Amino acid sequence: MDFSKILTDYPYKTELHAHSFPVSSCGDFPADEVVKIYAEVGVDSLVLTNHLSPYNCDEGVEHYLSDYYKAQKAAEGKLNVILGVEMRFTENSNDYLVYGVSPEDIPRFIELIPYGIENFYKEVKNERNVIIQAHPFRKNIVLAPEDSIDGIESFNLHPGHNSRVGVGARYAKLCGKLVTAGTDFHHAGHQALALMRTKEKMKDSYDIAAAIKSRDIVFDCSGHIVIPYLY
Repeated sequence: MDFSKILTDYPYKTELHAHSFPVSSCGDFPADEVVKIYAEVGVDSLVLTNHLSPYNCDEGVEHYLSDYYKAQKAAEGKLNVILGVEMRFTENSNDYLVYGVSPEDIPRFIELIPYGIENFYKEVKNERNVIIQAHPFRKNIVLAPEDSIDGIESFNLHPGHNSRVGVGARYAKLCGKLVTAGTDFHHAGHQALALMRTKEKMKDSYDIAAAIKSRDIVFDCSGHIVIPYLY
């Protein structure tokens, strides 16, 4: 197979899963540093998916969005910074990546944190968004009901966790769900381990959701190309 043609056909690289400090307290870098790190490796678009959970929702909407706006300012002329959300509810330790969102969605998301993923899906699912279970095969994570997610993050390459990506890839194939790949960036040296490549440049969160739903994507895992839908 001519993989050079794949790189030509899918030239635009997007990080789908990255965190910044202080909104994600587990991250090492402030938003402007995250932008600098990703600009240096030639990523076209960066989705900032900071945690929104029972542990930080009391900080409020302005705090949650502050890193996103800082990243956007720092990224001018370098790359596109796009809003995503990594949701956690009070029911368990599961995390969910939401694409196809705007800042105006965040107050409602905060309100829904006590009520779980099934209620969240019923309340917020629409034609323009995608709700993905993050790293569903890590320890202490349980699979969400299939009718409450659109897909799974089958390739989560955070080096500090065993996300059992082989099991995730097999599960996605068996259930026919959408799949995504992301670095889950937090720490130095881990940037851009898993990117989504597309034919068109991703400009906003709705572009991201549309690309994921189209299935016309490939994954770039540190130069190793993964074609997720050859089945």
